[in-house]
Amino acid sequence: MAWKMDNPLFSMADEEENRKTIELWEANKPGGLWEGNNRLPYPFTWLIALIILTSFMLTMPIWGQRPSAELYAPMVELMDSPEVQQLATGPEKVAYLTERAMEVHKGAKDSRLPGMLDRHPIMWEDLQLAAPAIREIAAGGGGTYCLESFNVIGDQVVVGHFTGSYRPDGKRERVQPWFDKGFVIDMFYVSYFVIAMIIVCKRLPHFSNKPNMTKSA
Repeated sequence: MAWKMDNPLFSMADEEENRKTIELWEANKPGGLWEGNNRLPYPFTWLIALIILTSFMLTMPIWGQRPSAELYAPMVELMDSPEVQQLATGPEKVAYLTERAMEVHKGAKDSRLPGMLDRHPIMWEDLQLAAPAIREIAAGGGGTYCLESFNVIGDQVVVGHFTGSYRPDGKRERVQPWFDKGFVIDMFYVSYFVIAMIIVCKRLPHFSNKPNMTKSA
């Protein structure tokens, strides 16, 4: 099983191994079937590449993402205002608050906030229950961690479980990075799958080497 790496995209097997493989195909005709050694159609190859690339491009910014307390802080500030209180239903209040929060986030340093708020809507009841904790953190009750270091899960406000770099005070950063461990893991396994399939295919004879299936076994 000698490896030939001078032209890996043509074949990774030497001539002797390719010859033995062709002979094996010619000698085995189970059920009258035979090996044609045809190439994978180009459209199918490009389709696989397109699926992988587009799935990564679409999911990379939101992979494993959790909403931070920073998203809902502008909503909490306005939830007791007369404009909100005069609205009849919870969905109407949330719609109004979301619109106002979007305006605030569009002027923020982090350009991802408007998109994150759009992807992570919150119910009025959950916002009411989470509001006291968000106000406490905004007032400094979060200790050395600010609003962006806390996640809102339903009506619960909890410090992020992310363990980033060490800060000057010796504590770890709790802000979720632009990528998540799930994204890194997925990149590894997809890359592993693609590389493994290329190796398996290129260890076979090149598609230009056709077995003569008219030979008798």
